[in-house]
Amino acid sequence: MSLIGHRTNPNSPAVPEAILDGFRTAPVSIISDVMNRLHGTRALRPYHRSGRLLGTAVTVKTRPGDNQTLHRAYELLRPGDILVVDGGGDLTQALVGEIMMSRARAMGVAGFVIDGAIRDVDAFQQADFPCYARGVTHRGPYKSGPGEINVPVSIDGMVVMPGDVVVGDADGIVAFDRTDAAGLLELVRQQEEREANALAAIAEGRVDSFYMKTGKAAS
Repeated sequence: MSLIGHRTNPNSPAVPEAILDGFRTAPVSIISDVMNRLHGTRALRPYHRSGRLLGTAVTVKTRPGDNQTLHRAYELLRPGDILVVDGGGDLTQALVGEIMMSRARAMGVAGFVIDGAIRDVDAFQQADFPCYARGVTHRGPYKSGPGEINVPVSIDGMVVMPGDVVVGDADGIVAFDRTDAAGLLELVRQQEEREANALAAIAEGRVDSFYMKTGKAAS
């Protein structure tokens, strides 16, 4: 049995396409609203040109500034997976750059979520490969370890489990257990309808105080 700090666990099954399809256009802000606004990232920012993040979490917990375990995780990554890295929020060394992004993109990986730093920002900003990170530094990583793969991780205060559904757009990222997807999607659709009605009322010159009366989530 591997010691804690060195574990590599097998991947969870990929999230079924039928579940992912329901969230392909769902705004992260609305998903967050129907999760009672308690879950999701705050400080991570998108660094890619365009593209929506959606897929299955493959998680990595690494020593800050060290990407040895990220390289080992590439042996497990599948098309549609998202590499979710708990780097402790450290910004002193970059954990990924253009080479790792290019390799992941060629493999069909769906994107990166890095609670740490990246580099080669120009390459990310010219690509449609979703990448969210806490910050940027030109200083490269060490490759000494330790680290773990497919364990629970903390990403900017949000717990992500291996196999979770991960959704990201320009506002940020949310993650949730696939078993909660159906219930969440129903609430998302209801909220989308409420917000569409509120916007229509504004466009027609009517005052819609629905949210003030009910306390329902709204922007």
